[in-house]
Amino acid sequence: MKNNIGRFAKGFSYPFRAGHFLLRHPKLYPFVLIPFIINLVVFSLAVWFGLDRFEGLLAWLTPETSEWWWPFVKYLFWIVAVLLIAVLVFFLFAIVGNLIASPFNDILSEKTEELLTGVSRNEPFKFRQFLRESIHTLFDELLKISAYLSGMVLLFLFLLLPAVGPVLYFILSLLWTALFLVVEYTGFIFTRHKLLFKDQRQFIRQRKLASIGFGAGALSLLAIPFLQFFTIPLGVIGAVHFWRDAQTAQFLETSDAD
Repeated sequence: MKNNIGRFAKGFSYPFRAGHFLLRHPKLYPFVLIPFIINLVVFSLAVWFGLDRFEGLLAWLTPETSEWWWPFVKYLFWIVAVLLIAVLVFFLFAIVGNLIASPFNDILSEKTEELLTGVSRNEPFKFRQFLRESIHTLFDELLKISAYLSGMVLLFLFLLLPAVGPVLYFILSLLWTALFLVVEYTGFIFTRHKLLFKDQRQFIRQRKLASIGFGAGALSLLAIPFLQFFTIPLGVIGAVHFWRDAQTAQFLETSDAD
């Protein structure tokens, strides 16, 4: 039990340890700031537009009244709207945010591994190659996102069950999202090393508790307002550390693989 908790805790720590690593390596900043700014602008505009549309919809559905209780009802509607938008941003950022940042995440993953290993590719930047690799990465991201959304649709069926359905949906949707984040952030490493998806599945299966912990750590960051915009680069950097520890035999769950 103690070993299991330790494995989960170590996996959970990778996204957080990535923050310390990032602060010590300013060379990585451009690959973090560019997608951060893009995502910040996109989601800020989306939230602003959503709240603006909601205000218009609220005014149309519920005309103003002089009743004393109306301000309280309107305030309650706004609380529900803000909470709903927060939940939507939580899940959409795991999808849209990763899609926007994916071309930069591939480079960030590569540069992080170079810093950890001391081995550099020493290849000059070529825009045409970057564009070609970005298109390939975006295609892979769309496949992962399609699989994730398909799973969420199937899990949605649990809401049809009385009483326990919503609870099961909440728990399983979080687990499914955590698994998606593990596959997402470690995927850049496996693709760069010309490894197949079955190799990635084996890597995760042999380190189940650490992988679940890693996904839970990334999910925790994703739930914190504003900090969620840094979840993506921290997840990418943390995944490289996870990979390197496994490759150097510092972290293996041999008992879980049996």
